[in-house]
Amino acid sequence: MTAPAVIAWFADIGLHDRARVGGKGGSLGELQRAAIEVPPGFVVTTAAFEQFMRALEERAPLRSRVEALRGVDLGAATKVCAELRAQVEAAPLPPDVLEQISRAHAQLCGANATLPLAVRSSATTEDATDASFAGLQDTFLWITDLANVLECIRSCWASLYSVESVTYRCSRQIPEAGVAMAVVVQRMVDARAAGVMFTRSPLTGDRSVVTIEGAWGLGSAVVGGEVTPDRWVLGKITGDISVRDISDKHVRHVPNAGAGTKTEPVPEDQRRQPCLSDDQLQQLRSIGRKVEGHYGRPQDIEWAIDRITGAMLLLQSRPETVWSAREAAPVAKVAQDPRMHVMSIFGGKP
Repeated sequence: MTAPAVIAWFADIGLHDRARVGGKGGSLGELQRAAIEVPPGFVVTTAAFEQFMRALEERAPLRSRVEALRGVDLGAATKVCAELRAQVEAAPLPPDVLEQISRAHAQLCGANATLPLAVRSSATTEDATDASFAGLQDTFLWITDLANVLECIRSCWASLYSVESVTYRCSRQIPEAGVAMAVVVQRMVDARAAGVMFTRSPLTGDRSVVTIEGAWGLGSAVVGGEVTPDRWVLGKITGDISVRDISDKHVRHVPNAGAGTKTEPVPEDQRRQPCLSDDQLQQLRSIGRKVEGHYGRPQDIEWAIDRITGAMLLLQSRPETVWSAREAAPVAKVAQDPRMHVMSIFGGKP
């Protein structure tokens, strides 16, 4: 029997591969298949995670310790989670996993071995419609050599055992045997501007509009709430711009020399300037419609504009969950006698 692949390239995967590439990995592959431009990359699959975990648990139990945390107090859980994360971060990669990641890294970077990369957690339950681990695991930006990429991959795996992630799983009774972590490795976008787009209003649920938010620099400043973004609301079909809310964008995230990112002030003459032109807004609207049409439901999208090429790239697309969950909820409690739903309106009795 052929061993499961440790590496999967975006071109070869889609949402149906979530069990082995996680929600983020599956989404990026699906977008590329739909001819939506994304930064190139690959996924370190759950097969690599499972191989790593088997070797680790031969020396010390890990998953059984997580299962035992259900019902314990937060202090005890915090202590155990810190120990588990340290175990994962310190453990060596199996030789076969190390070799395949190294080869994929060389292929992605080409002649530039220090090409900046993003290393992003992609849990198997992330961005599902009924449970989402989004935001509970780690992401690392502007990683510039193989040694640091390997360290970040282990840190992504270790973040599966953060207090937030473990307590989330415990609260939802998710079995540890079904939890795994893939890791996305892709080229960084040196973003002139970046942000998010919702293919329905996040405030009202209106599906006839697209809401776009953005700021200067990398999108991490917007997602992390460090800057108040510009905001536009456009008619999904007509493209009419009904809302233009341009903020004072005082800081931005930019690449840091060597590795990682840093926060810097936005030049005074740019702070109150819109980070997107009307043409770019229409381009984003068109992309949002295409993505929503492909998935068949409203989407929550992360985008970036390359500083050098001006290319509009998507970094992620996930199902919109807030309004979708409200629509899925029953409008009234189940009653044995359906007349109760009518009679109660008038204060009567059946």
